[in-house]
Amino acid sequence: MELQRIHHVAIIASDYETSKAFYTQVLGLRILAEHYRAERRSHKLDLALPDGGQLELFSFPEPPPRPSRPEAAGLRHLAFVVPDVAAAVKDLTAQGIRTEEIRVDEYTGKRFVFFADPDDLPLELYEA
Repeated sequence: MELQRIHHVAIIASDYETSKAFYTQVLGLRILAEHYRAERRSHKLDLALPDGGQLELFSFPEPPPRPSRPEAAGLRHLAFVVPDVAAAVKDLTAQGIRTEEIRVDEYTGKRFVFFADPDDLPLELYEA
């Protein structure tokens, strides 16, 4: 087997329209396709990531909340590469998104910062 790259990451939103606005307007991801699956009462939104990967945003009736943060078993966080973390933090702050303090990776010396999506899913910006 030869893995080449991540194809997509899937996220289940508690409020589809709020999360759709966050990922398309705040983070600027482009919509590839959007579907409503009536039999499941579920939306599915495919968003393009800059590297060719995708983010899938789903809605389902009454999804259970994330068990704990940030050390619950499973996906810990989703990280995006940015050229300048400080500039990205200014952009997020201007849009009313709170971020943690910028930190420095002790192994690489690169700057990074955490923030959250509308469902409190931990997201990270990591400086290239």
